[in-house]
Amino acid sequence: MNLERLTKVIIGPVVAEKASRVAEKYNQVVLKVLPSASKLEIKHAVEHMFDVKVVSITTANVKGKIKRAGRTMGRRNDWKKAYVTLVDGADINFLSE
Repeated sequence: MNLERLTKVIIGPVVAEKASRVAEKYNQVVLKVLPSASKLEIKHAVEHMFDVKVVSITTANVKGKIKRAGRTMGRRNDWKKAYVTLVDGADINFLSE
């Protein structure tokens, strides 16, 4: 895999209440990724950047919300998130990177 592409696949962590519940219960991390990224690319990117072993990945395409500012209707961009299941005992600390 191209290392330059792997460093751009992961956009950042998803900070939400559901993401913290999933992290505690299933040892998963929720990441915002490129919409064109495949599961294999996401797996290699996580293993390369954070030095952890990935068990499985589930992805979801999130549709952008329709928002309104005065009389103007707008729409947020669609994005993709990945639920990354880590090996037991592994953890990703985003603050130290």
